[in-house]
Amino acid sequence: MLFEGLPCLAVWCKNRLSAVLPVGGLNVSENLLEIETHPFDPVLPPKAAVMMMGTFPPKEDKRAMQFHYPNFQNDMWRVYGLVFFGDADYFKVPSHGAAAHSEKAFDAEKIKTFLHERGIASCPTVLKAVRQHGNASDKFLKVVETVDLAAVLAKIPECRHICTTGGKATEILLDIQGGGIKMPKTGETVPFPFAGRDLTLTRLPSTSRAYPLSLTKKAAAYRAFFEMAGLCEKQL
Repeated sequence: MLFEGLPCLAVWCKNRLSAVLPVGGLNVSENLLEIETHPFDPVLPPKAAVMMMGTFPPKEDKRAMQFHYPNFQNDMWRVYGLVFFGDADYFKVPSHGAAAHSEKAFDAEKIKTFLHERGIASCPTVLKAVRQHGNASDKFLKVVETVDLAAVLAKIPECRHICTTGGKATEILLDIQGGGIKMPKTGETVPFPFAGRDLTLTRLPSTSRAYPLSLTKKAAAYRAFFEMAGLCEKQL
């Protein structure tokens, strides 16, 4: 809920929060905050065995491609490159590409093809949100609408494992599930029964550079998840 815990009345005008009126004598200042809709459709391969779920992408000026985890400073696709190909730059647009900025972009089509081939779904937990500080920080993200998880899972009937890419996404899923599951620690896997399906939920570390963990250790955490799900061979 927006402004959770604040006794106030939100007044909406089209797609913006036009004012917040004080209730109970509180002095709540007027606001003008845009409600944004997640710009990318979920990737749901019909045979997906696992689903990766995050929160919300950065604003347009921080996107190196029009696809999930688009910020070139976010290490998600470097992690995938290391886990599955032993190469952090595997999904990076080669430097001899046509675009002048090719060295600082990921190849969205190559990533999509890979996800479909490997049976990995990617879906946000948040459909609509307000950026309180105008950036991609989950700390200042107010959720307006969450994903319809049951509807998404209905499209990937073979999915048995969900991983979240940070604490905020984990909190949102636990709230959707509503079963009182204790917040897992980073790297921990817990049972996640939902919509008549026995799922597991694994909380993985954020791949944001702001998260204080080396790229190697982040890749190791993601590899452990994919090994558990049977999507990559265990290292000796």
